[in-house]
Amino acid sequence: MTDSYITVSDISCEEIIINKSRFIGYASPCSSEEDALSFLQRIRDEHKTATHHCYAYIIGENCGIMRYSDDGEPGGTAGMPIMDVMRTKSIVNCCIVVVRYFGGTLLGTGGLVRAYTQSAQAALSASGIVRMEKTTIFHCTLPYSAWDRFRYASEHLPVRIEDIDYGSSISFHLALRSSESDELIARLSDASDRTLQSVPESESYTAWKTEP
Repeated sequence: MTDSYITVSDISCEEIIINKSRFIGYASPCSSEEDALSFLQRIRDEHKTATHHCYAYIIGENCGIMRYSDDGEPGGTAGMPIMDVMRTKSIVNCCIVVVRYFGGTLLGTGGLVRAYTQSAQAALSASGIVRMEKTTIFHCTLPYSAWDRFRYASEHLPVRIEDIDYGSSISFHLALRSSESDELIARLSDASDRTLQSVPESESYTAWKTEP
């Protein structure tokens, strides 16, 4: 399992018109090939009368599954350009579908490549690109006397405090990038006079505010 990967955060839809043809680009996060195929079918169902439903998807942090289709467009003018947009940005676990309603004017090979590339780029931009990083969640407890010092230190570190419970002591969950967890727990423990008690509970991929 890699420490991080880049993907999209939300489903998006962007439309452009080129020489009277409508190109509608959709992007969606997908954690499996089944997710990608389900998303593709959903778009096909929504646009049953469209001329083409071209797509590409890359699944797996190490790009283990890569598929694309020109769906009737001249070979190499649609699916591969869509995939190239994702590969250029190192995006995985994502499916992009570009729906075309033919407007009556032929665009030529170069024109089609540009149109599908532009549509895929617009869909990605609208969906929001995020870096998913391997994150460890700790269950923590802390005495009230150390809380202010702990909070001050945490505000200057890449950590997230969640689910705070004010009982006889303060308990909460602390999210940290797994690659930095040992160092950051040690720094926060020092800041709270070593009164911080922390137990790792789970590990998963989480989006952090980091530019890819």
